[in-house]
Amino acid sequence: MTNANVEPLKLDMPYKVADLSQADWGRKEMELAEREMPGLMSVREKYGPSKPLAGLRVMGSLHMTIQTAMLIETLEALGANVRWASCNIFSTQDHAAAAIAAHGTCAVFAWKGETLEDYWWCTEMALTWPDGGGPDLIVDDGGDATMLIHLGVKGEQDPSTLEVAVSHKEMQIVLDRLRPSIVARPDHWRKVAARIKGVSEETTTGVHRLYQMMEKGELLFPAINVNDSVTKSK
Repeated sequence: MTNANVEPLKLDMPYKVADLSQADWGRKEMELAEREMPGLMSVREKYGPSKPLAGLRVMGSLHMTIQTAMLIETLEALGANVRWASCNIFSTQDHAAAAIAAHGTCAVFAWKGETLEDYWWCTEMALTWPDGGGPDLIVDDGGDATMLIHLGVKGEQDPSTLEVAVSHKEMQIVLDRLRPSIVARPDHWRKVAARIKGVSEETTTGVHRLYQMMEKGELLFPAINVNDSVTKSK
């Protein structure tokens, strides 16, 4: 256990990116990507008018790239309320994050070169809407968003699980984040988990972790294994 100073959530913050002045560059690359991503564009055309995701909150923990920006705006075109963080501290394309932030509809928290403390702050920010509630659906890559929720629920049920000594630096950072969260809102993570209709996971590691939780009876909400889908191309 450490006594680290944990950056609090700022739920009125609409985004946090490296450089908003890169938004025009990002938007131009997104316009080029429209020709390279006909599947998403077809989904927008077919389902945009009916808004099948209207009223749903979607959280993403996925590399904040131009291609992800196209996914975000497709989800929004279908009616979703979206919040996003990257799943890797180095993978964000800052011009893509800036384009999404400048568009003003998705709350995005991502920049290239985050610290581990930044990373988990961004993840929790993306998981938490301004009213303090969580998402209905999660697009996960690596399982970090899913793991944070499950650790939060365990911590609420048994606070001693957050007091254990760990040698892994990143896990210590996660536990440091969760302790004040649970003190401030003792049932928050259980409410978040109860609301979630499902998560999609597209990495081998993340899927393996989900199967382990399922076998132990610990998986708190449905999960879709996208990693083994025939449509996964990379």
